[in-house]
Amino acid sequence: MSSFFSIVSEIVFFFKKNCHFYLFVNYPDSDVYTKFFMSHCCYDAIPTSSKLVIFDTTLQVKKAFFALVANGVRAAPLWDNKLQCFVGMLTITDFINILHRYYRSPMVQIYELEEHKIETWRGDFYLQYSINSLISITPDSSLFEAIYFLLKNKIHRLPIIDPESGNVLHILTHKRILKFLHIFGSMIPKPPFLQKRIEEVKIGTFKSIATVRETETVYDALSVFVERRVSALPVVNEQGKVVALYSRFDVINLAAQKNYNNLNMTMQEAIQSRPCCIEGVLKCYPHETLETIIDRIAEAEVHRLVLVDTEDVVMGIVSLSDLLQALVLTPAGVEALFS
Repeated sequence: MSSFFSIVSEIVFFFKKNCHFYLFVNYPDSDVYTKFFMSHCCYDAIPTSSKLVIFDTTLQVKKAFFALVANGVRAAPLWDNKLQCFVGMLTITDFINILHRYYRSPMVQIYELEEHKIETWRGDFYLQYSINSLISITPDSSLFEAIYFLLKNKIHRLPIIDPESGNVLHILTHKRILKFLHIFGSMIPKPPFLQKRIEEVKIGTFKSIATVRETETVYDALSVFVERRVSALPVVNEQGKVVALYSRFDVINLAAQKNYNNLNMTMQEAIQSRPCCIEGVLKCYPHETLETIIDRIAEAEVHRLVLVDTEDVVMGIVSLSDLLQALVLTPAGVEALFS
């Protein structure tokens, strides 16, 4: 902890011109969430029961992604038997990058996906563990530190690793952190700024919103995922109205349906071919309060809401990353999301 805060103290934080996070420092209890997460450790957020899937690096890439789908998980730690340690994470992002790089046409097999083992990708740009050492955190580290690591490194999954045994105890996510707050934060005072409208606090992304038209292809969507590094895309019609939300998790379902060789299908076709029925799009409106939006995200267990006007035209995206930055890190003077 001390080393973490010494590093943070040496950084000069500033807001970029396109960052419009509302400053709550003049409000009573403005740092209530900061203090809450500083006073709880990562171990506290580990659920009583959860599923953890671990892959050996000798496993075929294709089988690994099928296993993610079969087990209903979105990422798995990678174990290198030669090194006798965890070396990274296999995520849906890797699946997207492989498809985007090697897809040619429905008639051409993606050899790199069908035949390669995970270890074959060592040194390749497209598997996360080959770029950097595994980003992880210890059970006794604070949840404040975990939030900083997630946002600073622009990752959605942070392994909690026991430093003594080297075992992965849990994969911490933005959603798990918010759920922890929702469950155990009822005893802390609600700060007044929660009653501010989202149009006042300006928490979220409101410029250059990444979207995809329903007439564009799945491959077009993959290109946006790779280039913009976003986790979901509002699908819009010709009038610019949002008709669906296509997330990275939808891409992994291509493996379940064995459709990853047909990336020329339109977004409309892709949405209709989803394995389960998804009712509408989870949205929010400029006049709604911050508290309402936080509750909606927590109850729906999603990573973001699409901000729309009365005509359902996309105005912005309000994500968990935006909320955690504004509510937890900004009051502490820490700017991780845009640094």
